[in-house]
Amino acid sequence: YLRKEFSSPKGIRSARLYISGVGLYECFINGRKVGNRIFTPASSEFDKRVYYNVYDVRSLLSGGENTIGVILGNGRYFPMRTNSANEAKFPRLLLQLEITDTNGKTKTIISDSSWKLTTHGPITANNEYDGEEYDANLEMKGWERNGYNDSEWKNSQLMDSPSPKVVCQNNPSICTMLHLSPVSIKDMGNGRYIVDMGQNMVGWANVTFYGKKSTPVKMHFAETLEKDGELYTKNLRTAQTTDIYIPAEDGRFQWEPKFTYHGFRYIEITGVTQAPTVKDITGCVNYDEMAALSTFECSNSLLNKLFHNAQWGIRSNYRSFPTDCPQRDEWQGWLGDRATGCFGEGYAFDQTLLYEKWLDDINDSQAQNGSVPDVAPTYWKVYSDNITWPATYLMVADMLYQLKGDTRGIIEHYASMKKWLYYMKDKYMKDYILTKDTYGDWCMPPEKENLIHSEDPKRITDGSLMSTSFFYRLLNRMQKYAVIASHPEDVAAYKSLAANVKEAYNEKFFKKDKNCYDNNTVTANIISLAQGLVPDGYQKQVFNNITNRIEKDFDSHVSVGVIGIQFLMRTLCDYGRPDLAYTIATQKTYPSWGYMIEHGATTIWELWNGNTADPSMNSGNHVMLLGDLMIWYHENLIGIKSTDEGNPFKHFTINPYFAPQLTYLNGSYDSPYGKIVSNWKRTDSGINWDIVVPANTSANIHFPAKSYDDITINNKKLSSSKDLKKTIDPKTEDVILEIPSGNYHFDITVKN
Repeated sequence: YLRKEFSSPKGIRSARLYISGVGLYECFINGRKVGNRIFTPASSEFDKRVYYNVYDVRSLLSGGENTIGVILGNGRYFPMRTNSANEAKFPRLLLQLEITDTNGKTKTIISDSSWKLTTHGPITANNEYDGEEYDANLEMKGWERNGYNDSEWKNSQLMDSPSPKVVCQNNPSICTMLHLSPVSIKDMGNGRYIVDMGQNMVGWANVTFYGKKSTPVKMHFAETLEKDGELYTKNLRTAQTTDIYIPAEDGRFQWEPKFTYHGFRYIEITGVTQAPTVKDITGCVNYDEMAALSTFECSNSLLNKLFHNAQWGIRSNYRSFPTDCPQRDEWQGWLGDRATGCFGEGYAFDQTLLYEKWLDDINDSQAQNGSVPDVAPTYWKVYSDNITWPATYLMVADMLYQLKGDTRGIIEHYASMKKWLYYMKDKYMKDYILTKDTYGDWCMPPEKENLIHSEDPKRITDGSLMSTSFFYRLLNRMQKYAVIASHPEDVAAYKSLAANVKEAYNEKFFKKDKNCYDNNTVTANIISLAQGLVPDGYQKQVFNNITNRIEKDFDSHVSVGVIGIQFLMRTLCDYGRPDLAYTIATQKTYPSWGYMIEHGATTIWELWNGNTADPSMNSGNHVMLLGDLMIWYHENLIGIKSTDEGNPFKHFTINPYFAPQLTYLNGSYDSPYGKIVSNWKRTDSGINWDIVVPANTSANIHFPAKSYDDITINNKKLSSSKDLKKTIDPKTEDVILEIPSGNYHFDITVKN
């Protein structure tokens, strides 16, 4: 706790606060909190850059005496799970308050040795893995206001900056974005209560309880329950996930933590003197402040629930960088989880600034020799020289370009990306095959319920096949990036290397006599096909091998791990099997997303068999198994897809899969130009379809009809329209209509 009293002019024109507190800070002026943000500033590669925030605080100041107070929390700066913490990692504050009076004169307050400090406040411990402990007996009433007696506080000490670079935080901070109420509270006896929030969420509990002086009230958080109704905590590993409040007197109190939060659905409460009710507990859902961009609803309740679970899983794993999970002793920025997932998230949330910031984290964590880590920021230092995980570096930049029209990531990180690719080539490429792989097709559905990873050779994909295929795709991306980043001189080298890689890849892995790659896993075939490696004339045969294995060997269930699932749903649609993609998405038995839902999941599991596998790795709130599912929802099921390179959604298609199992589907996406809407429902004669095309855009609409006479537009026959461009798709023979911005109603006669 730090405080500073100061005088201010009576006439204040403006007052601006610049502040950074690592690991975390919360600031008050005259007893009022500055802003609504929590967990500020954003986490970073601390020895490379530290972020500061800016606030307009004019309304909090008064003429004359004022007090500014700051609480510092540990955050990620003070390392968790280590015995090497030292003075260099102690929390610290950098602050500058600029007050300009009505005469234009500026007074500046800075964080110097005149500030007073104490470590004996009521927050006695804080840790993201373990929770926060608060002793109300140690409260210092009025410490953040004028006139508080701080004579027993120490003088603050000047500390070195953690980083040579202190920059303004551009991405949104974490806020409490939603509030949930419990659905039930169960009395377990002996003063213990189990609260069910009804949703696996990330945040904390704001509680109003009754307690006894100096008797700890404990709140223990978990994602699931044991069969007997007790908390299931084995999958939390060493994380304690417990908040503790010690009352200063008997009676009612209200409290929520500041510097911890949890991944949980259930809370075990002990130490209260009155049974809590659902009105006494509010679940505060905390994640980076960003808008949800899309909506989805259809006649299939499983698809609706899966979309809901995916959205909750995504929002649960934003903590100023994308995380793998929010509940156990991890919460790290694993790159592999987002190689394709970031595209689906780009449809779900407006996460542009978050991912721009994460690219900086990855860049900052790159080793001098060019190696890119598997985790960024490197709170876990994992430099395995993998290719499939760090490929996310390039793919995030591609997502920002494809979905947001944002070239910053490509331009600013081009040199770093190039350095990494050539580092991998020079160190690990032999005869144009990239030999290094670390994780394989991670979390391929295992053949036994207790396994984490498959042990069946028929399911295991060769690591060098995956590495080389990804390297080929990245070389093709770099040809485009070189032009965008004004380095066209690099294109020829990338193109030549890609051609050699493709030739060597097919020479080593493609079996022409069987029309398959290597041992014919779905992953080996689908990543070869989707990444453009299959020789001309063989695409259909390779695709047939994919569908044969999925349908015959896996009974139309998920048949790939984290690598293959990045391409699964879209490739099936691209090659004419949207029906198979739909079947996979709506399965309810193992392994499937529906299996998770059937077993009570409200987010996405880490494992397909997360309810039966070893608890050392069975998080109930991950996103890596989403793969390209959310892209499929938007581009194939709803059917909205941009076709304008570099200017996304200036022109787009609406080409939904009118699944025969569905009676209606409503979907929307808030594009950079405005909301695109596609709502359809079946009628006795066909389909009614309402579409909204935003201002200053145009769209190609694909109709499940073979003739213009089968379509009416705003109650007029399409065949009579002279102004709109109409064509027939040469492949499907369906009608395609180009329309400008506007609201449209179509009636489509569908003939059997």
